[in-house]
Amino acid sequence: MTVSLGMSLPATHAWAAWSPCTTGCVTHAAERVPATRVARRAAVFGRSVVDALLCGRRIAEPGTLRARAAALLDALGVRLEVTGGTTLSAPGGTGTLIVANHISWLDVIALLAVEPVVMLAKREIAGWPLVGPLATRAGTLYIDRASLRELPCTVREMAARLRAGRSVMVFPQGITWCAGTGGSFRRATFQAALDAGAPVRPVTLDYVQHTTPTTVAAFVGEDDFGASLRRVLRADGLTVRVAVHRPLRPEPGADDRRALAARAQATVGGARLPVHG
Repeated sequence: MTVSLGMSLPATHAWAAWSPCTTGCVTHAAERVPATRVARRAAVFGRSVVDALLCGRRIAEPGTLRARAAALLDALGVRLEVTGGTTLSAPGGTGTLIVANHISWLDVIALLAVEPVVMLAKREIAGWPLVGPLATRAGTLYIDRASLRELPCTVREMAARLRAGRSVMVFPQGITWCAGTGGSFRRATFQAALDAGAPVRPVTLDYVQHTTPTTVAAFVGEDDFGASLRRVLRADGLTVRVAVHRPLRPEPGADDRRALAARAQATVGGARLPVHG
């Protein structure tokens, strides 16, 4: 199983997530913005990243993290539309396991702008320039996607966070898809919700340019962060839409992690494919 802010790379083991999406899938659905506007966006985005870095450890404070995430989206010219609720966490004594389809690195910023929660991401993110230090200071949990041995420990840590009332965000597809609907939900992280008695909140993400579906934000194949960032800076009328669905409550004696993963995937709107991992 692989949980990631991740690109579509060859499988590292038999159970690794894989996607056929490449950079050939990525296209603008509107005219590109003029170069002068791109330059202004880049400058504002750079300042926003520096401001976030200057927050130091305070970036992990919910109010600060949410405000900085919203500022980053605004700097990029990306609108945020949220339907179905204003928070991701469900009411109750535990945290919520939040699960969403995965398209882009922008997914994380958009979700943090809705509600700051603990993110589970591939370990490589920690080494990314600018983004890596921010993710680490924000309290991101990292997982080595090449190591199955690490998975049980990660699930235990997630369950502990959920029991303590912290909500955790994962991308169960384990890898990015250009339109966010491919692949199957890997079931392993759903065990954390079962162990903690925590609800699961399905979330659907999609991107449009002037209401037209677009793949311009997708981060797939042999893509790199710089190239993806340049595309986003050039994108006109880009909106990330976040649809928050009703929480799923595990049914004692009826739900195992496979069934819970299948229920979540059906709600998010992904293909009803076999659940693995």
